[in-house]
Amino acid sequence: MSTDDKRIREFAYQIWESEGQPDGQEARHWEMARKLAEAEALAPKKPPKAAGSKAAGKTAVDSKGAAAKPKAAAKAKPATAAKVIPPGEKAVEKKPRAPRKPSPI
Repeated sequence: MSTDDKRIREFAYQIWESEGQPDGQEARHWEMARKLAEAEALAPKKPPKAAGSKAAGKTAVDSKGAAAKPKAAAKAKPATAAKVIPPGEKAVEKKPRAPRKPSPI
């Protein structure tokens, strides 16, 4: 099985799960997954960002003049799975929330 087939299988499974695991939709899920994998393959690759590029040449110094310990990197939040919208359906946009009115005291 090629890498492309594995990626299509992963996409199809994600689509199937996101739709509540319906029966009889395999061909539609596979076609959607194939299109997603094709678009992903054609997308330009972004080079990885260098870690700490802004402060690369600087060393932090504490108030006593000693080199400070580097801070632990904040843990990234896990990426949420983007909802797959079947062809022909529109994405539902949420309306912005109105600001709260101050309560009378």
